[in-house]
Amino acid sequence: QVQLVESGGGLVQPGGSLRLSCVPSISIFNIYAMGWYRQAPGKEREFVAAISRGGTIEFGASVKGRFTISTDDAKNTVYLQMNDLQLEDTAVYYCKAGATLRGASSWGQGTQVIVSS
Repeated sequence: QVQLVESGGGLVQPGGSLRLSCVPSISIFNIYAMGWYRQAPGKEREFVAAISRGGTIEFGASVKGRFTISTDDAKNTVYLQMNDLQLEDTAVYYCKAGATLRGASSWGQGTQVIVSS
């Protein structure tokens, strides 16, 4: 199982930005797709974004146009750039690795994002 380590969460005001990072324990070249889910209190885990080795990208409807996802192969890292954050973006964000864009065989421990004024 791949180990995933996330970082970059925190407290931000509405309209602000954060960038989350995820580093896998194996080479990113050996993972078909990496991405992010989030889970707010009392809600189900929600798909946020994913990127495949071939460069295919998919976003959840609620973040499309505000979030971007990218990889830095040299740093073996996947990033989630979150712009124009809203109160409803408050959640624990989980990095995932899997064999499909939305599938997950490994999860990170989660990083908390709080959007509050």
